[in-house]
Amino acid sequence: MAAKPLIGINTDYRSTRKEHAALSFVAAGYFDGITASGGIPVILPPLADEDDVVRLLDLLDGVVMVGGADLDPRRDGYMPHPAVRPMDARREDFDRLLAKHICARHMPVLAIGSGMQLLNLTEGGTLFLHIPEDLPKAIPHKDPTDLAHRHALVVEPGSVMERVYGDGEIRVNSMHHMAIDDVAPGFRVTARAPDGVIEAIESEVENWTAIGVQFHPEAENASALDVKIFEEFVIAITGEQPAMKLVA
Repeated sequence: MAAKPLIGINTDYRSTRKEHAALSFVAAGYFDGITASGGIPVILPPLADEDDVVRLLDLLDGVVMVGGADLDPRRDGYMPHPAVRPMDARREDFDRLLAKHICARHMPVLAIGSGMQLLNLTEGGTLFLHIPEDLPKAIPHKDPTDLAHRHALVVEPGSVMERVYGDGEIRVNSMHHMAIDDVAPGFRVTARAPDGVIEAIESEVENWTAIGVQFHPEAENASALDVKIFEEFVIAITGEQPAMKLVA
């Protein structure tokens, strides 16, 4: 049996506050999804040294880039928007460095939420900063009163998304106000919400497994089908179907 792949996970970061010291953290759904799919998760703290980041990536077989707060639009030449709630600068510095090297070496990557947005930006795409203003006819993509808010998903044939969801009605969780505008060169859209908002992208570059999803397959309100996205990612890395688990 081949060795299980080592898959890095970047972490969120919270600076020192009155009630706690500075800390890095990651939702359990990310490493549980990797583990259940036959990979070994490796937690990546927000490093500042670029050589250290390169060394880490040399040891890994793939990376899951997690979601979180918003990317700071000023770093990409946009004007700030009052609806944007930027992630901690230390995390964003690391995430951008990580994404740069992942893309440069065409390393397998599964990018989720703001991770997908960063993947798209890194490869030359653009973002909508606030869906309600940029796309006023769009359906709600975030409901602050309902963390389990969901909407339908329309998938493209011949994609990872089609392998995950198959036929039938699909609904995914939705908790974002930013979204992809122009898709980066070398990527194609593989799922949209009914209003046309991009919900998944996949690389068309030969021999590069790069999948981005705007929704959150790691969340507690994700469906059993959503979680299969991790399985497809691990299969793409190893070329092997995960072993069936025996139930006593």
